[in-house]
Amino acid sequence: MITSYLFYFLSFLAIMCALMVVFSRNPVHSVLYLVLTFFTIAGHYVLLNAQFLAAVHIIVYAGAIMVLFLFVIMLLNLNKETEPNKSNWLKAIAAIVSGLLLVVLVGSLKGAESVVVTNAFNPNIGLIENLGITLFSDFLLPFEITSILLLVAMVGAVMLGKRSVK
Repeated sequence: MITSYLFYFLSFLAIMCALMVVFSRNPVHSVLYLVLTFFTIAGHYVLLNAQFLAAVHIIVYAGAIMVLFLFVIMLLNLNKETEPNKSNWLKAIAAIVSGLLLVVLVGSLKGAESVVVTNAFNPNIGLIENLGITLFSDFLLPFEITSILLLVAMVGAVMLGKRSVK
């Protein structure tokens, strides 16, 4: 019962924050609203019992990528005076194209069937322990090959970035 209320609250918050990303005039505020949207999506992952995915989502998206976005926005120093003004024709064309995209999306989803899964809830799905057991038993060889590939890429990046001493 409480999970359904929490789901509806997180969904409402995610939609409102996503709308604020689009409608906010300040680019820094847009990025901060996007961070809030990512946190609400991570809350949805927790409700789905995917704690590892929620943690990775917060670390990768809300941590690394949003810091990069903020850095780029502050580096560009966007001001209203330097921002080019869009003509009304361009705004009208953008509205028409987005309306056509909405029509295509609604048309493509109109004939889709809704899939109902019954009795498929497994409380052990999404836990880090089960992910580790699967990763190190069934997928050990691909995991080790990936680690060697990443090691070779790091050594190559160091060798390319290192200055030659003469």
